[in-house]
Amino acid sequence: MDKRYDAVIVGTGAAGLYAALNFPESVSVLLISKRELPLSNSSLAQGGVACVLDTVHDNYKLHINDTLVAGKYKNTLSAVEKLVKEGPADVLRTKDLGVDYDLNPDGTMCKTLEAGHSRHRIVHHKDSTGKAIVDALIEQVKKLPNVDILDNALLYSMHKTLGGFYLSVLKDGKSLYFGCNYCLLATGGIGRVYQYTTNSAIATGDGIAFAYMLGAKIRNLSRVQFHPTAFAAEANRERFLISEAVRGEGAVLLNCNGERFAHNYDKRGELAPRDVVSNAIAREALRTNSEKFYLDITHKPADFIKSRFPMIYAKCLEEGIDITKEWIPVYPCQHYLMGGIDVNLHSETSIDGLYAAGECAHTGVHGANRLASNSLLEALVYSRTAAEDITRKLQKYGRKPLGLEPAHRPITGKKMPSGFRSQIRAILQDAYFVLPKPEKYDESYKKVEEIIKQLFSECYEISSDLVEAKSIAVVASIILDEVREGQS
Repeated sequence: MDKRYDAVIVGTGAAGLYAALNFPESVSVLLISKRELPLSNSSLAQGGVACVLDTVHDNYKLHINDTLVAGKYKNTLSAVEKLVKEGPADVLRTKDLGVDYDLNPDGTMCKTLEAGHSRHRIVHHKDSTGKAIVDALIEQVKKLPNVDILDNALLYSMHKTLGGFYLSVLKDGKSLYFGCNYCLLATGGIGRVYQYTTNSAIATGDGIAFAYMLGAKIRNLSRVQFHPTAFAAEANRERFLISEAVRGEGAVLLNCNGERFAHNYDKRGELAPRDVVSNAIAREALRTNSEKFYLDITHKPADFIKSRFPMIYAKCLEEGIDITKEWIPVYPCQHYLMGGIDVNLHSETSIDGLYAAGECAHTGVHGANRLASNSLLEALVYSRTAAEDITRKLQKYGRKPLGLEPAHRPITGKKMPSGFRSQIRAILQDAYFVLPKPEKYDESYKKVEEIIKQLFSECYEISSDLVEAKSIAVVASIILDEVREGQS
């Protein structure tokens, strides 16, 4: 073992970083980042953070109700109440930690409206709120004397012992081994299980796969959210998001004939929850026999658009689209995961000492569909909760002996054949997209299981390709098994 810690955090998005900031200096922490620190789904979050800061025009009950409506009342009410009531304090703390939220002339935080919300309650930094939060938290974490940071480090094995965990990490071509009493998985989403996603390259469901292989309960993994307005760039697997806030500021959806259509499917039109709008686009595509759809905000002043959405304006301009004058080509793609590693209100999984927070966790907050801008709030609230619970247990029980260190398999082996990940992505994209194809579930599940058998039976060289192929295979298998059994 190279070093022992009280707690290891795997993942450096908003959840992982904020958790690190909520441990006292007496707790030793290792923070593991698969790639460079700023690369995470959190950094790509555009819209903002939903929270009740204006109690004159808004209240907790309204935010809770909006969350339940979007989630089709399949949410865990106690988890939603915790999110909404505790969230504002965490958001204000991130402001104190240096997050540069947009402010009104009187110094209060600007609040915008997004689909599914009944009040203006989304605080933001332009159209790159996630990046503003992550960048500020990284700077603060780097100052912590009790936190070691290991970036560009691949977790490839986890072992549970009576007293904690042993973790095997690949760094610069060499294996490193760490022990800890407690482990927090904050590894983000599963976007790379699909052909097209708004997620970053690292979103391969690693934490979910490791938790599953340890025996943790995984819940509602088939509750995948498809965002209705990703930029329709066919050449790129990773598609950049056209934020919910663009529709919140008045943009309208148009079909291939330049006609508005969203109100034909739901009275809330463009401001219906994401799954409703995505479904409307998919059904309109069948009606018109075309996948050409557009978002139009050209009726707004050009200066407003450039000021409110500078990143989206610049990204679209790179693709040859001036959104102040032209329609934005959009189409639904994989965006978020409502299910994940099942946790309680303390963010602990079904395995003693193993915690999860952020997108990889199933808190029950989102129900069947996530309400816009609740994700960053969830990452903050439940990662802080995990850090607090781990700290309480360390204070109560002390540092437990870890037990015998497991034997380590060599990282060498034969090279894994290419193509596994592409096969899995094609299977999921075809069988389980916005309008699912139940008739393909059984066949798709069998194909993925065959891939899993090959990946886990052969002694391949340890690499990011192998770890990520195993992860997306396990995730795809769980999703397809759930929908086959009608569990979600």
